[in-house]
Amino acid sequence: MSAAETALPERPAAPRPAHRDANVLRWLAAYTASLIGDSVYFVALAWSAQKVAGPAEVGLVMAAGAFPRALLMLGGGVAADRFGVRRIVLGSDAVRCVLILAVAAGVAVTAPAVWILVALALAFGAVDALFVPAVGALPPRITTPDQLARVTGMRTLSMRVSQISGPPLGGLAMGLGGAPAAFAVAGVLFALSLPLLLTVRLRPLDVPDAGEAVDAADVRSEAPVPAGAWQDLLGGLRYLRRHPLIGPLIAVIAISELGLTGTLNVGMILLNGERGWGPSGYGWIISGFGAGATVGAVLLTVAGRLPRAGLTLAGTLLVGCAGAATIALVPTLPLAVAVAGAVGLAMGICGTLGNALVQTAADPAYLGRVTSVVMLTSVGLAPMSYPVVGAAIGAWGASPVFVGCGVFGSVGVVVALGCAAVRRAELPDARN
Repeated sequence: MSAAETALPERPAAPRPAHRDANVLRWLAAYTASLIGDSVYFVALAWSAQKVAGPAEVGLVMAAGAFPRALLMLGGGVAADRFGVRRIVLGSDAVRCVLILAVAAGVAVTAPAVWILVALALAFGAVDALFVPAVGALPPRITTPDQLARVTGMRTLSMRVSQISGPPLGGLAMGLGGAPAAFAVAGVLFALSLPLLLTVRLRPLDVPDAGEAVDAADVRSEAPVPAGAWQDLLGGLRYLRRHPLIGPLIAVIAISELGLTGTLNVGMILLNGERGWGPSGYGWIISGFGAGATVGAVLLTVAGRLPRAGLTLAGTLLVGCAGAATIALVPTLPLAVAVAGAVGLAMGICGTLGNALVQTAADPAYLGRVTSVVMLTSVGLAPMSYPVVGAAIGAWGASPVFVGCGVFGSVGVVVALGCAAVRRAELPDARN
């Protein structure tokens, strides 16, 4: 951890819960503004590409940012641990702001050529590879371990707010002022997040108390020594491999993402086509999933902690996998919406608990690298299932593929229950 970061003002543990902590709320406002900016940016990029390119080129533009993000994500975690999460978050967010505003100015005076959009997507994806692990590693630095589940729930709520408000805002900006206005709105939102992030106070972390709760006390925390980035990366991977809780949890997260993400995204569109429910039916199902996930996030935000966290994670994952398998078998749209709501609720709780357990158990010296691996499973690996799911549904139809993906995701439940550290995992007791 950098000297500049340890010199920041220390924040004493607050007696109030995280959702009443002004420092946490400032971070939440900054994070929400940044996420909405992300959503507006993607709308602006997609519509700009559609206006000047054919379908294949639109796909190239939209996929361009994913490659550097996935390739550099682990390096972003190393940078966060070497140089400090505060420095990386502020620096990368500032670069994103300048980059988007520069493109907004550029497309205001000339048409957004394909090469400009591809270059923007590549640059944005590379900067995101720094930003995403660092911002994901912030929650343990702004709250105490007993409040981390609440903060993780608040973070999930922020993501839902951005998913609901960002695309309409981007569409409105495109309709009123075209691509320059949409890119400018995204840049302004990034700019708004910066002063809020500057006011967020970070707390120094010792080895987390959660280690005792998860029987991880035998994990040796390798003292940071001067080394190159490659050695740091290998050290982080060795740490994950040795840790009795974090390694299995990341395996559970990766398996569930690979099993369910493609099904609930690409598969749901194709299922709607098979059933003739149309775009409105797809919208209702996705809304049901989002509503369920929001309820799960609110539950953890208010409760702050659920007992038997490891077993609850496994149980909710099983419910989510069963629901994902069942949704292709129900005969009517209202039933499909209800099942989607149950899946969203279960997976919202499961995902929040998984992230909270990982962050409370992780040694602070490795938090950036741990977060980068967790994010890589969803940002990098999960989209790889999209073409597989699409091809399988084209060959066999939606129902058997949904059932198969649900069964595959359930392997994560087996891994969780087969690991004693996960079964016994608990979040720290709330102090409020």
